[in-house]
Amino acid sequence: MRPDSEEALAACISDTREAVSIVGGGTRLHPGEGAGARLDVSGLSGIVLYEPEALTVVVRAGTRLADVQAALAAEGQMLGFEPLGAPGSTIGGVVAANASGPRRVQAGAARDALIGVRFVDGNGDLIRNGGRVMKNVTGYDLVKLMAGSRGRLGVLTELAFKTAPLPPLRCTLCLPGLDAAAAIAALTDALSAPFEVSGAAWLPDRGALIRLEGLERSVAIRADALRDRLAAHGEVVEVQDDPWLLLRPDGGDPDGDLWRIVCRPGEAARVLSALPAPVSMDWGGALIHLRLPADEMPVLPRFAGHARRITGAAPAVLPAPDPVVARLDAGLRRRFDPRGIFAGAD
Repeated sequence: MRPDSEEALAACISDTREAVSIVGGGTRLHPGEGAGARLDVSGLSGIVLYEPEALTVVVRAGTRLADVQAALAAEGQMLGFEPLGAPGSTIGGVVAANASGPRRVQAGAARDALIGVRFVDGNGDLIRNGGRVMKNVTGYDLVKLMAGSRGRLGVLTELAFKTAPLPPLRCTLCLPGLDAAAAIAALTDALSAPFEVSGAAWLPDRGALIRLEGLERSVAIRADALRDRLAAHGEVVEVQDDPWLLLRPDGGDPDGDLWRIVCRPGEAARVLSALPAPVSMDWGGALIHLRLPADEMPVLPRFAGHARRITGAAPAVLPAPDPVVARLDAGLRRRFDPRGIFAGAD
């Protein structure tokens, strides 16, 4: 099924008697997702409305992320958050996953830039929430609910976002001699300083990475001050390439599974102490990607967060979902998908 309009999509959902799996670019599927009849939303594409002066854009969910970014860049703008997208990723998939790149430490996640949604629920009804301007805050906040719902509550058809000016200059400072555990202290030090850090990450062959953005003079002053502050953690150098593109693990190792661990930054060192060396860290240590042998489960201490297997044969989430949260989740799914046709992750 590949509908090319909201009306055709609503008819597909109303008429179906089998489970469906919602797919755009198919670049963000986790184990256990993608079962059922394929419902391809890539036909719902195109920019509906773009008002650079109002810092808003409205786009259909099947539009490729790269096309949205190119249209905004032509006007010197970007999305109000930073998605990391693989080639072919759609803007609807970004929102369904609540995808969030390094700028989350400063600008928030996809849901924080999303101001309006249109979607078709499990009954085939078209639902609208939010608006096309930033001041619209009426009604129930389905905008936030749909961000991160991973196709379990409805099929996104149209999305409205805040945009932001592209920064004139970007500067990345690197502490190349730090392992993951040592990097957490340096990243925490950078984020706790008043230097408007827009990225704080770690890669095994690059060390700790700290990004500053803004006007040339402002970036230069903040970079000099940050070098002095971080000198106690090791050598600080400025890199000329763009290592931030390397923070999306490709998941391509057939001999292992990739795990995504989200925790409080203050707990990152304790979580790391129980694990082998990670593939990457982002958000000042709050996001850890880890490679383990196929079907092996990580042994984790108690922490305020969760771990999810994002490649491999079978779904796995640690710890088990809280019973109260699980009941709320089940109630929402019954409300929006009473027939249980959306084959999202369980």
